[in-house]
Amino acid sequence: MQPIVQSGLGWMAWTWQTALFFGVIVLLLVLMGLWEWRSPGGGPRHGMLGLATTRGDRLFISLLSAGYVHLLWLAFFGVPLWGASALSLLLAWVLFRYA
Repeated sequence: MQPIVQSGLGWMAWTWQTALFFGVIVLLLVLMGLWEWRSPGGGPRHGMLGLATTRGDRLFISLLSAGYVHLLWLAFFGVPLWGASALSLLLAWVLFRYA
């Protein structure tokens, strides 16, 4: 009988798109760290969301929103996802600027 559990990362579909996705998230975290190191004290700001948010909060909300935007785009329009990506970038800019 063969064991069900696979070792390593063979169970994941590692494509260039998957690598790019994780690479962009790592890059965003590094850039946020450098931004905080270069200009410390990105204190909470009370913006259009009605709650106090820091830079990290706004990044998290932007990433979470991008996930939902892409899922909704797939539900209503299907592929390709370039429109969802553009909308997500616009939403991230709005969140960092006004939230």
